[in-house]
Amino acid sequence: MSTPTLTGARTRFPSSVLVVVGLAAGFGVAQGTGIRWLGGALFVGAGLAAAWLWYRRRGLAVALGLAGVYVAAFVLAHVLALGVGLSAWLAVTLVTAAAAGVTYAVADRR
Repeated sequence: MSTPTLTGARTRFPSSVLVVVGLAAGFGVAQGTGIRWLGGALFVGAGLAAAWLWYRRRGLAVALGLAGVYVAAFVLAHVLALGVGLSAWLAVTLVTAAAAGVTYAVADRR
């Protein structure tokens, strides 16, 4: 009889969590500290980590598509907040939920 091991348990870190970290936590860090580049660094770092997972799991085409969704969400948050007049946190929450949902459906769901 074999014993279960951690290597035998096929767990996968959800890349949608990295999308949430990059968009929402990146914004929170930038706003909370007043150091915009720090939030930007978190956005870029989480995006690169997510892109690496997308590429390994689903291939180049999906990785590029999801990277486009991630960057488009960042831009759309600015458009919603600055152009439309939504509060910054509401705009970030909306685009983060949408981008994380798309990411989960395309890359994380089995």
